[in-house]
Amino acid sequence: MRIGILGAGQLGRMMALAGLPLGGHFTLLDPGGAPSAGIGDILTGDDDATIERFIDAVDVVTYEFEHLPVALLARIEKQRPVYPSSRAIAVCQHRGREKALFSKLDIPTPAWRLVESAEALAEAARELGCPVVAKSVTEGYDGKGQAVLKDPDQAFEAWAQIGHSMLIVEAFVDFVRELSIIAVRGRDGEVRCWPMAENQHEAGILRYSMAPLADIDDALQARANGYIETLLAELDYVGVLALELFQTRDGELWANEMAPRVHNSGHWTQNGAATSQFENHIRAVCGLPLGDTAARGLSCMVNVIGEEGDPAALLALPGVHLHRYAKAPRAGRKLAHLNVVADDNATLMARVRAVTALLPGAFEVRMSHRP
Repeated sequence: MRIGILGAGQLGRMMALAGLPLGGHFTLLDPGGAPSAGIGDILTGDDDATIERFIDAVDVVTYEFEHLPVALLARIEKQRPVYPSSRAIAVCQHRGREKALFSKLDIPTPAWRLVESAEALAEAARELGCPVVAKSVTEGYDGKGQAVLKDPDQAFEAWAQIGHSMLIVEAFVDFVRELSIIAVRGRDGEVRCWPMAENQHEAGILRYSMAPLADIDDALQARANGYIETLLAELDYVGVLALELFQTRDGELWANEMAPRVHNSGHWTQNGAATSQFENHIRAVCGLPLGDTAARGLSCMVNVIGEEGDPAALLALPGVHLHRYAKAPRAGRKLAHLNVVADDNATLMARVRAVTALLPGAFEVRMSHRP
């Protein structure tokens, strides 16, 4: 199978690495002209000739990020299968459409409003009750394009700071932790879910993901599975989908946002699950049977941001697996991740702390169920 990937960053790289043993041949197109994947045949640019070269080189197309022109996907869909579809990306790249879909499908989500002016933002903040979170409806990621308002009087400053013509305003959720559920759906409609992960963000960037969780019972996992399975069916989705969730003090789950692709909080599956999210995504888009998503022991993914530690020192630690992205250091840039594995929580947390001690600027690990 000749597989095309729109985007040539670390997610495209890891999809290709997972698909090569299955016999896949990969062509990656980076419309922005700054590829870092370092694998497969790489094309750059978004001119007509480059896009046609890409289409001619592949049998099926997927993508590693959602900030793509829907028109580009629709154009490719006329000639090649695209998974997930352009409909899925049109919903996921616009927070207003995404929240409307959650509401339509009875998936709990914080109260929200769309606003198109600073005055409307202030009114929404008064109506929902501060604090509220204001976000750009498109293009925001890793904490960019958003602001927290503690008072409606901050609306004009927040509007100018975010700099978009439409914002979504969400009621603040008093959550105890951030979770994510990742699932894969095949061309035949089969769905498999991985165990939920707990996620820790700092400065808007994911730092740690841990799975499976000792205090997630079957009923809570089933509820999360139900939410994402409903989304997959509604969108007639093929491939991996991630749904980020807040868990409240009373044990409820509230949907935050979804991502139509392999996801940072699923990197633990490379070393901690029977089949990784990357391999199962490739299996799905190629029409192959899906692999087992059961966890193998306990895992914690540690993101490496801005500056890498000494690889030899990190790999000398027990239970540590290093995945580097071949990127030059830069403040705030995702350069690599480590998957730390163990058979029990105490050992896992001790190993994670040993890892973070070797990473410049690493944040303290604060998982809610740690020993």
